[in-house]
Amino acid sequence: MTHVIPLLFRRLRAPLVVLITTYAVATLGLVLIPGEKPGGEPWRMDFFHAFYFITYTSTTIGFGELPYAFNAIQRLWTLFAIYATVLAWFYMAMALVALLLDPAFRQAVNVARFHRSVRRIAEPFYIVCGYGENGALLTRALTDQGLRTVVLDKDQERIDALKVEGLPLEVPGLCTDATEPDALVQAGLENWRCAGVIAVSPWDEDNLSIAVATKLLAPSTPVICRVLHQETEANLASFGTDLIINPFRTFADRFATAVRSPSMYLIYAWLTGLEHQPREERVTPPRGTWILCGYGRFGKAMRHRLSQEGVKPVIVEADPEKTQPPVGTVEGRATEAETLREAGVEGADGLIAGTDNDANNLSILMTARAINPDLFTVARQCRSHNKSLYRAADVDLVLDAGTVTSREVLARINTELLPELLELTLDQDETWAGALAARIRAVAGDTLPTTWSLQIDNQRAPAVLDAIAEVGFAHLVHLLSDPRDRSQWLPAVPLLLKRGSELSLLPDPDTTLETGDRLLFCGRKGADRVMAWTAEDYNLYAYIRTGEERPQGLLWDWLASYCKGDSP
Repeated sequence: MTHVIPLLFRRLRAPLVVLITTYAVATLGLVLIPGEKPGGEPWRMDFFHAFYFITYTSTTIGFGELPYAFNAIQRLWTLFAIYATVLAWFYMAMALVALLLDPAFRQAVNVARFHRSVRRIAEPFYIVCGYGENGALLTRALTDQGLRTVVLDKDQERIDALKVEGLPLEVPGLCTDATEPDALVQAGLENWRCAGVIAVSPWDEDNLSIAVATKLLAPSTPVICRVLHQETEANLASFGTDLIINPFRTFADRFATAVRSPSMYLIYAWLTGLEHQPREERVTPPRGTWILCGYGRFGKAMRHRLSQEGVKPVIVEADPEKTQPPVGTVEGRATEAETLREAGVEGADGLIAGTDNDANNLSILMTARAINPDLFTVARQCRSHNKSLYRAADVDLVLDAGTVTSREVLARINTELLPELLELTLDQDETWAGALAARIRAVAGDTLPTTWSLQIDNQRAPAVLDAIAEVGFAHLVHLLSDPRDRSQWLPAVPLLLKRGSELSLLPDPDTTLETGDRLLFCGRKGADRVMAWTAEDYNLYAYIRTGEERPQGLLWDWLASYCKGDSP
């Protein structure tokens, strides 16, 4: 408001002066002009009654000539006052309308409202820079998880769309350039509740500027950046960006996982799934002959990872001078059947449509399937609003950069141990992964499993520490027991135990817990809240551990000890 109020008075200075002057002159005239009482005795209005009369006359309320009937001179002056004050009010109204329509004033009001909204946030929040397709999907995913966010974007239309998005939490948004340091400060970067900055602008240069500004203004604040070019990625890594997400390389890594171990890919898809999206099912890409259409950034990432898995795809590229594909590339438009036949589509096992145009990718898929209906198909989705087209095309695996980015961000924010679990499972075979997928499906059913972590400390597991202090031990099985019936298990699977720098996959329920242990679980939605309740409630944990219900409250504690003979 420090900007709005001065701007308001500065722009309305002339209309206010005209209005005040008009009222003053009209009031003074009524005071100076003599009137007559009904008996002919002269009288004059005082300033209060004159101002009162001008006020209800100029606003066309019209109570009449008070307290006595006016003479001709007073009525003539009243005519002047009526027209003068009405014109002054009209001038004021037009100036006010012009001010309300002024972009600078509206921006000042929006900034003031934005500041108030950010100050009212009483919990950790994330600053999302860029509300395009990736930012919109990420903001919804964060709010679905109950995480507060603040959005910055250059486009006012996107900010307007944010206001009517119907998100589960209020999300303050401001139309501004997030690359400017002042914009980040306005969004709460220097607020101690700021949990991190997420830069998902479509332009790598903007994300780089945001990351640099954040690290200089708030070095301890985590920064997560989405990038598409390798040069920008190296630049971000050079000054300690906390998480760099290249959706093309990330998707290529996960696709390579699906080729090597379909069950492992399914586990990754479940553990990083987004709440408002359907749960993924098992996909089994073949290891045979693949055709890669388009050798841009996505195509290069896919070829590199497929080569590491022992698969060398046939590349089809329409502009080899620009992309510099390897020797043996088929030159031509992959949307044409002749080009695909030259690449050997009749005998291929899979095809990747990876151009930067959705229409071309869909055309490639349709043309290729007309020749070889048994192809396993992978496609790059460039625009999120074309999702229904790819669903209608029945593509086996689709790259949606926004979904990939959101999954990686949530995996880092919600469960810090999840990236370590995924890294550790790379050494496991398909049999191990298949068994784990079956366990997860058994507890989660047909719903998307929830992933959560728990650290054995005074803040999140005081009841566990109390048991360790009282009897010298605590077991994982106690956390996995249902407090409503200790003979039943919660629908949860322990995935990882981290003790210091030591990691243990799928810890046994009989594992002894120690102070500082960090655990990663997945299971049915709601099991995380029940487990947190068990870890925090002393009496509940004692009941699960011993089968005995402890008295609650000072009075019941005294009575219990008295009945046992411990009290005199």
